Amino acid sequence: MRTSRIVAVGAAGIAAALALSACSSSGNGGNGGGDTNKTGTIGTVDGSGKTLTVWAMQGDYSDAVMKQINDEFTKQTGAKVDVQAQAWDGITTKLTTALGTSTPPDVVDIGNTQVAGYANTGGLMDLTAYKDQLQQGGTWVQSLLGPATFDGKLYAVPSFVGNRAVIYNKKMWAEAGITAAPTTYEELKADLDKLKAKHAGESDFSAFYLPGQFWYAAMSWVWDAGGDIATENGGTWKGAFSSDASQKGLNEFKAFQNTYSNKASQTLNTDEPNEDQIMADGKTATIIGALWDGGVVAKNSNGKIAESDLGTFALPSMSGSKAAPNFGGGEVWGIAAKSPNQDLALVWTKIAASPDIQNALAAQPWIPNTGELAAEWAKKATPLTQGFYDAAGVTRATPGAAGWGTIEGNKNMEQFFSSIASGAKSPADAAKAMDATLDSTLNG
Repeated sequence: MRTSRIVAVGAAGIAAALALSACSSSGNGGNGGGDTNKTGTIGTVDGSGKTLTVWAMQGDYSDAVMKQINDEFTKQTGAKVDVQAQAWDGITTKLTTALGTSTPPDVVDIGNTQVAGYANTGGLMDLTAYKDQLQQGGTWVQSLLGPATFDGKLYAVPSFVGNRAVIYNKKMWAEAGITAAPTTYEELKADLDKLKAKHAGESDFSAFYLPGQFWYAAMSWVWDAGGDIATENGGTWKGAFSSDASQKGLNEFKAFQNTYSNKASQTLNTDEPNEDQIMADGKTATIIGALWDGGVVAKNSNGKIAESDLGTFALPSMSGSKAAPNFGGGEVWGIAAKSPNQDLALVWTKIAASPDIQNALAAQPWIPNTGELAAEWAKKATPLTQGFYDAAGVTRATPGAAGWGTIEGNKNMEQFFSSIASGAKSPADAAKAMDATLDSTLNG
């Protein structure tokens, strides 16, 4: 539910953003043109009379954060910024087309899983020479850096992490006799058994609402068992769902989903019906969600659920580790290969990825783009953010293959996991078909 991100800003209860200080650039200057220098230096740029065009996805950045970036950029360069908000529906086709024109947007906000596709078609500028300056002393989170890198080169700059954690209604859990969050997978299942018993006879109730198509969540079981979506060897990708490890994870996902989520959810995704609303209506005590979901649940409950009634924890690992791997989505900034303002775009992107802006994003709230800042913000986590910071250290990404965008666009992953949850196919049969699709699409 991408449109709910800004709606829920402030609901998670993180402290106000740290005071933002001026970002600075130094070094050799550029001329603001497309033929930017290749020395790896992001220098002082005179942008007087120029306007930088930035495409930002709806719900990703608050107006205050964008103003902070743009004000600093104008202060440094004299150039103005035209921020154009983009809807998620149809963005892949729209952006692919725009990047192929002679007048593309200069800077684009991209989902981390989509970078390889745009890079493969030549739409994005190679940023490898500028990596050190863009990192600004931090260590980028791997689930952002990995997908931002294609064919060994950097094509995007990490912005923020959107990972997943368990959100639970502490009051409903307490009514079932559970007073603390589970720390092991077996404890989690035992707690959910108590919730099921408490609500026996309620056919539309889920102790843990987990829609069958929700592959972002379902992959935690596969990764936790040691499996993966696909593996790469010598430039060739091979689907990995048929491996013994992946099969173990898929079978456990099916068992968990069928046991604790209602039958109707087996063929559904998180949007229709919306999982936040299901929780707000008291039809589930537990979901897997993103940072903004807790705030949306409280808002949509019409006063029945307060933010203080909700808590979070990282999904426990089957192996006994504290947290199972979870999908590390998020956003990155790319610069158009055909931008006539690449020098200016580099300055803007460096500011957008700076620690100062990251602190503002963390208060929005998002997980920052570096491990160092994430660790600092974890110290001030609230009950509604603690689980996400606990899970942030074990985020995983999708294959960095050019064809991955086709897999997402065709909703192959949704269909795959739904077929397993519903019993339409066995995990083995579903995996055989999915691996064949991955083999042909990722290498196409």
